[in-house]
Amino acid sequence: MKKIKIANKKIGGNNPVFIVAELSANHAQDLELAKETIYAIKESGADAVKLQTYTPDTTTLNCDNEFFQIKQGTLWDGKTLYQLYKEAYTPWEWHYELKDLSEKLGLIFFSTPSNKTAVDFLEKLNVPAYKIASFEITDIPLIEYVASKGKPVIISTGIATLGDIQEAVEACKRVGNNQIILLKCTSAYPAPLEEVNLRTIPHMAEMFDCIVGLSDHTLGISVPIAAVALGAKVIEKHFILSKDIETPDKEFSLTPDEFKEMVKAIREVEKALGKVSYELTEKTKKSREFARSLFVVKDVKAGEVFTEENVRSIRPGYGLHPKYLKDILGKKARKDIKKGTPLKWDLVE
Repeated sequence: MKKIKIANKKIGGNNPVFIVAELSANHAQDLELAKETIYAIKESGADAVKLQTYTPDTTTLNCDNEFFQIKQGTLWDGKTLYQLYKEAYTPWEWHYELKDLSEKLGLIFFSTPSNKTAVDFLEKLNVPAYKIASFEITDIPLIEYVASKGKPVIISTGIATLGDIQEAVEACKRVGNNQIILLKCTSAYPAPLEEVNLRTIPHMAEMFDCIVGLSDHTLGISVPIAAVALGAKVIEKHFILSKDIETPDKEFSLTPDEFKEMVKAIREVEKALGKVSYELTEKTKKSREFARSLFVVKDVKAGEVFTEENVRSIRPGYGLHPKYLKDILGKKARKDIKKGTPLKWDLVE
């Protein structure tokens, strides 16, 4: 069973699901708000906080021709890519403070780099893992560079074909990095439920022989909970301090109370999943006393024949197993038996 360690957290196997709160643009360009959000992330039960490390200029061009206009029916239509990324990016100078705060609170801090410069910057910060965003999954040179750092690589697959995923996985392995986590993802914001296709999670785990999780952009918490039931070992969800904050990602982000409820539900599902077992617990054994068994249901005299009128399978389970009913019928009582007596072999001639 595949296992990977990020900082002090073991991921995969029977270890707890790794829950990542995505800060993304939800700081609204306010450092103090970003810090407040990290405190709330800790309170909500997340294991990690994730940033995105880019600038508008490392991601796109400041150009407003048709190629750079957003017009795909998204929340951001009417803007250029540059305008969106300028509004959404996290200033790099904040990373130091946010990492220190996160680690002080016991949260794991890592990020999604957009290019080699961002990777080099994050290496100086000594992040314990890297995330590849869905829209960078085709940037094989970037993936190779990230993987070459020898740290776990978490790859979102939101816009990827099967071939794209295969190439990304092979890129990591080419540079000697097998610490790969794939995240099932639907790159629609918010993502419609009918496009999520969670059944891909166990298939992806088997096909690529790696840990698989979910990067979720649906509304609410149902999808991440279901993903855990299907074998997701990592859950990533956007986190916002309040829906009153105007940010590009607010529509598909969870508030602290919602995130806390998601974490609680995931931890409950983990307990319920347990292991493959047909053993009876002590409580179940006790409950088994209420199973059916054979009882004398009418007074029977010594020598009287047992019939379906005076012997029946009823609750509780202190008599013979119901499977012996056919063997009992037609036989005689060894002695007088009162109604309500569990039938035992020593009562049968």
